[in-house]
Amino acid sequence: MTESGAETGADSGTDSGAGPTAGSTTGSTAGSWVDAAEQIGVDLHLELSGSGSRRGALAVALRDAVRSGRLSPGTRLPPYRALAADLGIARNTVADAYAELVAEGWLTARQGSGTRVAERARPLGGGRPVPEDAPVRVPGPAHDLRQGSPDASAFPRAAWAAAYRRALNAAPAAAFGPGDPQGRIELRTALAEYLARSRGVRAEPGRIVVCSGFAHALRLLYGERVLRGPLAVEEYGLEFHRELLAGAGVRTIPLGVDEHGARAAELGALGGGARGVLLTPAHQFPTGGPLHPERRAAVVDWARRHGGLVVEDDYDGEFRYDRKPVGAVQGLDPERVVYVGSVSKSLSPALRLGWMVLPGHLVRDAVAAKGEREGWTSALDQLALAEFLSSGAYDRHVRRMRQRYRARRDLLVAALAERAPWTEVGGVAAGLHAVVRLPCGRERDVLSAARARGIAVEGLTAFRHPEATGEPLGGGRCPGGDGLVVGYAAAAERAYGAAVEALCGVLARVG
Repeated sequence: MTESGAETGADSGTDSGAGPTAGSTTGSTAGSWVDAAEQIGVDLHLELSGSGSRRGALAVALRDAVRSGRLSPGTRLPPYRALAADLGIARNTVADAYAELVAEGWLTARQGSGTRVAERARPLGGGRPVPEDAPVRVPGPAHDLRQGSPDASAFPRAAWAAAYRRALNAAPAAAFGPGDPQGRIELRTALAEYLARSRGVRAEPGRIVVCSGFAHALRLLYGERVLRGPLAVEEYGLEFHRELLAGAGVRTIPLGVDEHGARAAELGALGGGARGVLLTPAHQFPTGGPLHPERRAAVVDWARRHGGLVVEDDYDGEFRYDRKPVGAVQGLDPERVVYVGSVSKSLSPALRLGWMVLPGHLVRDAVAAKGEREGWTSALDQLALAEFLSSGAYDRHVRRMRQRYRARRDLLVAALAERAPWTEVGGVAAGLHAVVRLPCGRERDVLSAARARGIAVEGLTAFRHPEATGEPLGGGRCPGGDGLVVGYAAAAERAYGAAVEALCGVLARVG
């Protein structure tokens, strides 16, 4: 039993069933705690069957589990006391079976690290059988220049962990309960202060409803019939959002876009009786540029006259480079604007944290749409974000990333000017992507060549509403509005330069 005795200090050769001696200086209480800990161990499902000894049946079951791949190399097995208690057999039986498999090379046992499946004990056939319906893992692109994602490698792990630890230590017991569907009051309070200070939002905690992001906000507002369509949308935008609304039975009506953002004056002339309008006024997605001040006032006036609502997607609101800060449209009339934001671009989409600042008369319905309990966002993540905001760590992270993304943007613009001077770059005063305008008819060829080089990048025409009938972006220069939407945030810092070089190489050849 010497091999299996290496499992733990307690599972040594003294495992004969005798408890602490009467003269033990540790006392019976300490001994009982050790025994209790050893009894708990980790769970291991084994079925002992067949004729022969219990030790032999256990050894066969363990070999089969390793051979089939159910116990992978490096897996730690339970201490033999715990496994013996679970299987209802003697401790020495388990110890002898472990020792036999260690001798055969199936297991390893070392003092302090327990008994584990040996690294060389690979399952037959190279691994577990793959189910026929298992998803196929497709390797990612060699160069990622897609829009919509921040640099995942830049997530502030240390600062977030520190905020999470402080929030966890200070969390009230209620935070570990089912959860308020409106969101933790700590986060709503921190958001009200931050949004008022940085975005000009007129907010109070009672008007904020926490959600998991912009798409979730749309599902709550339109999928649950808090608001009803038809809904005017910018003629350039995410197809995913249009599909989500269509799935909720909401018709979307395209609204023209130019270099000054959505053409708000056209709202009154739109057919279909739009009840609201969805805008990205801080940085029109994907064409770039803020909504002109006169158009901001015009869209609010339209909502007042027609009893409509403005849904404001504060896309890329924090990331500005060559322009003054642009406040939220919500500040013009909080009763006519639903303001929606998230940390998907500023921190990470993995956090699944967003918020709606609602007109007072919509709060009750929006909370009811979420249900009686919080089913989407972790209360502990909400507390951590509240601490991250209140401590100033969020502001510091945004400023740091603003500098990093600006440097990436400058690199992209300079490289295109040198290697592909026949292109035009726009929408770069803010945000996480640039629009690279192409001559008529070149978009498809460029995208095809980019895919062949392993470059993930999107074409501008894919973002245009299929029912848009007005003059496409670019007007007479290119009736098709050809171009690329080049994200400069998703690639890791060390990979970004190579991605830009690869894209310029494609453009130089196709041009």
